[in-house]
Amino acid sequence: MNPLRLYLDTSVFGGCYDAEFEKESNALFRLAKQGKFKLLVSDLVLGELVPAPKEVREYSASVTALDVERLASTPESEKLARAYLAAGILTPRSQTDAEHVALATVTRADAIVSWNFKHIVQLQKMKQFNQINLSLGYGFLQIVTPKEVLPHD
Repeated sequence: MNPLRLYLDTSVFGGCYDAEFEKESNALFRLAKQGKFKLLVSDLVLGELVPAPKEVREYSASVTALDVERLASTPESEKLARAYLAAGILTPRSQTDAEHVALATVTRADAIVSWNFKHIVQLQKMKQFNQINLSLGYGFLQIVTPKEVLPHD
């Protein structure tokens, strides 16, 4: 069975150094290093990590040096992000968050993984993103926290 392809947003890297999120964030990366997950990391994420604290930048560099799938924005993903904004799911101030969801969608990720409860990880927002996705011929995208992709056995 192929490992799940997980698009990680920037908050998952920062979560490794946050008392509330470090356990699950670090477990996710540990399992990815064991081949349990295929990580997808975009140029958007790498750009957002530039001003991050040193330890987050160094850790993200060690992770992205592994076997991750690197993604770049495309005209298709940019168009989908604009559709999310036009539908009012997010405001223009949250355009990068829309671009994360769009990239995960167009690359057919199994899920986008995030700790961003304000703009991404919300049931209502997931429903709205997926209404747009389905209306434009894309599949359903799961939006989860690292906790939800970890095995519970």
